[in-house]
Amino acid sequence: MIVERVMNEQFLSNTYLVADGKGGPAFVVDAGGPAGPLIAAARRLEVEPTHVLLTHHHFDHVSELGALRERWPGMKALIHPLERGALEAMGTSAGGDGAGIEEIEAGELLRFGALEVRPLRTPGHTAGMLSFLVSEPGRRAAPMSRAPGPGGFTGGEAVVFTGDTLFRGSVGGVRAPGHTTYTDLKDSIMGTLMELPGDTTIYPGHTDATTVKSEWDENPFIRVWRGVDAEGSGLCTALGEPATLILLADDYDGGKKAWVRWPDGTDDIVPGSRVESR
Repeated sequence: MIVERVMNEQFLSNTYLVADGKGGPAFVVDAGGPAGPLIAAARRLEVEPTHVLLTHHHFDHVSELGALRERWPGMKALIHPLERGALEAMGTSAGGDGAGIEEIEAGELLRFGALEVRPLRTPGHTAGMLSFLVSEPGRRAAPMSRAPGPGGFTGGEAVVFTGDTLFRGSVGGVRAPGHTTYTDLKDSIMGTLMELPGDTTIYPGHTDATTVKSEWDENPFIRVWRGVDAEGSGLCTALGEPATLILLADDYDGGKKAWVRWPDGTDDIVPGSRVESR
């Protein structure tokens, strides 16, 4: 498996080219660009990607979709049904004219040569957020006693593209357009992504790669969810409203991400820049 990454310097969003070896079947994950270096990487690897798999519809992850499909006119864009309408509403600059856009749901299995791609449902940041688990079957047998993991995965070397659900040392927010809830986000991370083998490489929607084990051990949000570290209890103002600050941690962009609890007992993940101590 070959994974090439380009990062949009404005948004710090990642676009990935994934291939089953040089000259083999290939696909793209997300489309925030820039398109030029990705196209150059495809030329160097002698591949012609046939699909772009979209984790969600936000502009920083689809802004170069039109450019990619101009280079590869037959390329199909696959996105969850709950994200499709928002993508199409963006217009042709994001490839959102409807042509070549198809739906994909968790439970389906895609094959690109020896690569198997399993979409995993990971809502929270958006309602239709998908993570994509990519594996090479047969590289390593799973323990016979282990039940199948997310998407029916039964072991082997794998990587997972997590969109805006999980980052290195941080998690996605649940206040972006099309979001659902804190509970959904937590369940997506703890009940799906953290159920993958520890050596699974995580390729997030923004900045640097990590592994499941590294996030299990070091991610501040996951450590509190595991009960390793205690929740905070300081009073704060979040988004202009009174709240309790459960956790303030570094985010992928050099800023902060905050986990807050509202007076009614519900929780939220919000930008740290919108939180003040009181």
